[in-house]
Amino acid sequence: MQKIIDNFLEITKISRCSFQTEKMELFLIELANRYGYSVRVDRAKNILISHSNPKLCLQAHYDMVCIGDAPNIESVIEGNILKAKNSSLGADNGIAIAMMMQLMKEQAPLEFLFTSDEEVGLIGAKNLELTVKSDKLLNLDSEEEAKVYIGCAGGVDLKLTKELQSFKEDGNFYELTIGNLPGGHSGVDIDKNIPNAIVELAKFIKNSGAKVASFSGGERINSIPVNAKVLVVSKNPLKSNGTIEVTPASKESVTNFDIEDLLNLPNGVLEYNSGFNVVETSANVALIELLENKVTLEVSLRSLDTQKLMDLAESIQKEYEAKGYSIELNDKYPGWKPEINQFTKSVEAAVKKVYKVCELKVIHAGLECGILSEKLPNTQMASIGPNIYYPHSIREYVEIDSVGRTYEVVKEVIDSL
Repeated sequence: MQKIIDNFLEITKISRCSFQTEKMELFLIELANRYGYSVRVDRAKNILISHSNPKLCLQAHYDMVCIGDAPNIESVIEGNILKAKNSSLGADNGIAIAMMMQLMKEQAPLEFLFTSDEEVGLIGAKNLELTVKSDKLLNLDSEEEAKVYIGCAGGVDLKLTKELQSFKEDGNFYELTIGNLPGGHSGVDIDKNIPNAIVELAKFIKNSGAKVASFSGGERINSIPVNAKVLVVSKNPLKSNGTIEVTPASKESVTNFDIEDLLNLPNGVLEYNSGFNVVETSANVALIELLENKVTLEVSLRSLDTQKLMDLAESIQKEYEAKGYSIELNDKYPGWKPEINQFTKSVEAAVKKVYKVCELKVIHAGLECGILSEKLPNTQMASIGPNIYYPHSIREYVEIDSVGRTYEVVKEVIDSL
């Protein structure tokens, strides 16, 4: 376990923010060459590192969501907790990389597939041009130990844009700000009642009757917004409420943006699946940018049911096109249909050997297995991982002991093959 943690601490010193992973790519290629593995890289910068006769492919993405001070990561160990000081940690998916590094050092007869830019739309997986020899693939991007994931939600992102008009307005101008909210992953954390900075400001604006001059908020399309700020004009004095700060400002014009357009967008858990004890369908109002003559809203939708996902997207599109918005549907990706097969049973048995218990689960997030199962239709897949909490936020941390136990499971799976 300590060797894996040391590997992880090593890669925290290498910048690997999405779209800025060149140094990490070179590091992995050099590592593979050092330990005698063959290496192939495709045009999307996916990396396949191979033994001559692999029976299993381990898979992880090598980019991370950089929040706070990241990629300048200052790791902190407190007992059984590994976290970062004022930044995301990158345990998602860095712990998996650290495990795969260790297996390379141990000359394991495996394939290692590292996909690029997963955190910004599963770009590497969508554009995979590499052929995996193994007929079994173990994804290491789950975040709950003693569980085997056999299915995941699909998703689509909506970008809504509308031209606005500006006009002069008498009244008191204020800048409203909200920040340092908990944040979190817009899939796995959507049911944790985490406040959305954009939505909280919109509610305040509606209740005050103020008119909007400018509005910006959110950090990433797949994160629950942490920060937002808005410039408004009000006929009545506005006061801070303990969460939203109110500061006098100076400006002359406002826009005709209707705050109801923001509040009418779906946000949060929309439907629950009791069979798998997981969120079925959800939405996250992720980003807003409103300047004098234009507003752009971005919403992330997820569902275990691809038809429900597209029905929801189409209903929003129809409603908001009628309001004068232009709509783009971006980064659509399929769900991963749950299946219990020979390989998932082998992984389940390995988990039970280490933990005595095991649960087969479906996750309300976009694991790459959804796309890879289409790219590699003859490959059986499962997903496991250690306990990682609050990924995509400065609160991210990993339980160190769970890393060691998860690695034991990986070794058991390898031995079983």
